[in-house]
Amino acid sequence: MEKTVHFQDTKQRILAVGESLIVGRGFSALGLSEILTTAKVPKGSFYHYFQSKEGFGVALLERYFSEYDERLTILFADQTMTMRERVMSYFKGWHATSAEHACNSTCLVVKLAAEVSDLSEPMRCALALGMSRITGQLAAALSLAQAEGSVSMQMDAAQLAEILYSMWVGASLVAKVKHDLLPLDLALQQTELLVS
Repeated sequence: MEKTVHFQDTKQRILAVGESLIVGRGFSALGLSEILTTAKVPKGSFYHYFQSKEGFGVALLERYFSEYDERLTILFADQTMTMRERVMSYFKGWHATSAEHACNSTCLVVKLAAEVSDLSEPMRCALALGMSRITGQLAAALSLAQAEGSVSMQMDAAQLAEILYSMWVGASLVAKVKHDLLPLDLALQQTELLVS
């Protein structure tokens, strides 16, 4: 039992360290030796869990989206707010996190989408699947918000979720390039209008 826990801890440590390094430097610029040195694990441990750096990238994205799903599930289940307030809380949180980190996104989607989509089909597929999970949860929340009457916009909830998510990912990229929060300010203003 302890051995399994130790292995899981080692794998999770490699993934957590890798995520923090990738958020700062990107996937391609990061070498395996830096991940292993920072995580304080031998090279053999890496290859015990991941067949390649690309396999590590896929596992990293799967872990990221699982944690993201969990946070969204908790937020959207919060009965102390209307569903519209929960949806707006999601986007206001996105804005606040970007402001806190001076437009240097901590979001792996924003960091990796353009970088790896042309380089790794498995990682592109993991990104696409994860993004679909996010927009699926968002669409379900928007549909409930429409049903309860806290959102009067009668656009198809799935389309509205895609529009909003795409707008925010794009605004995050532009904010990152310009080192300016204005694109996210504008995205928040438009979200307030669309989710009314």
